[in-house]
Amino acid sequence: MRKKLAGLAAIAVAASLLLAGCAGEGSALAPASTPTPSGKASTGWSSDTLNIDFATYNPLSLIIKDKGWLETKFGSKVTVNWIKSAGSSAANLALKAGAIDVGSTAGSAALLARSNGSPIKAIDVYSQPNWAAILVGKNSKITSVADLRGKTVAAAKGTDPYFFLLQALDKFKVPLDSVKIENLAHADGKAALESGAVDAWSGLDPLLSTSIVTAGSKDIYDNPSFNSYGLLDATEPFLTKSPDLAQAVVDAYERARAYAIKYPADTSAILAKAAGIDPSIASNVIENRTKLDIDPVPGSKQTAVLKVIGPVFVQTGDVATQSDIDTALKSLYNTTFVKKADPSANG
Repeated sequence: MRKKLAGLAAIAVAASLLLAGCAGEGSALAPASTPTPSGKASTGWSSDTLNIDFATYNPLSLIIKDKGWLETKFGSKVTVNWIKSAGSSAANLALKAGAIDVGSTAGSAALLARSNGSPIKAIDVYSQPNWAAILVGKNSKITSVADLRGKTVAAAKGTDPYFFLLQALDKFKVPLDSVKIENLAHADGKAALESGAVDAWSGLDPLLSTSIVTAGSKDIYDNPSFNSYGLLDATEPFLTKSPDLAQAVVDAYERARAYAIKYPADTSAILAKAAGIDPSIASNVIENRTKLDIDPVPGSKQTAVLKVIGPVFVQTGDVATQSDIDTALKSLYNTTFVKKADPSANG
């Protein structure tokens, strides 16, 4: 059974963490290496460059990067550029701009992007996370979502925590226009909450868990059913031009899934190092708030969640019409690669 975020308060942490270090998400798009333009390859692969993201909210991406499986697979024939995504909205911007070929988003963010014309397809389900919740400061008198009337709440638009907040407000009959939403990146939202600049924050793990342990922030609402799945997305031009690279990526993802399930402690250590957080926090995120043993083929389960979230986009003006949502949802998935995935292909 997954532990509540509030239970993290009992975890002993040796020292407070620097925001930039613990967050790992301080900028919208932080390259781990300088990307180079994809070009026609004469090496047996369709391209000599793969631009792919990694993110602390996507543990499988961290494993693949840490183990160097793609680099081993391609050797010197394909340059792998790893680019850090600070959140779903940042990954979506990078995908739309062509800065990355493959990126990590929440299902809600992928649907939002495709509904607004971004040419992306979900090619793998990397996790079923319970990664969003609403926090208030250590000394706050706010105890429920209903208390958010007239308050200021930080959330990163276009991400699961943002849509988590909208669903929570709707559930507790709090009018959207009665709450001021500050559009802040996840790390900035955490900082704003802890400094008292906002009354509440709807944010993302591992930053949420870190804030509870290191700053005493309090969880006032945690609902796993309001979180959409973690989707691995790729641009349609990339899938058309480089299906061989796309297959190699998905093969690596499924190898990473098997590794994470078999070695949760090592996976937690990789997350702790990548995010700059205490190992006990990383362990709780991986073992209690992230479900990786799932069907990786996007389909009916993801659609069921997104059908609930989709109308919210229209209500808030993030998407023009429900027809745009319906059309995007019907064409969001490409299951070709994950159905053929061979976890041993990168070995």
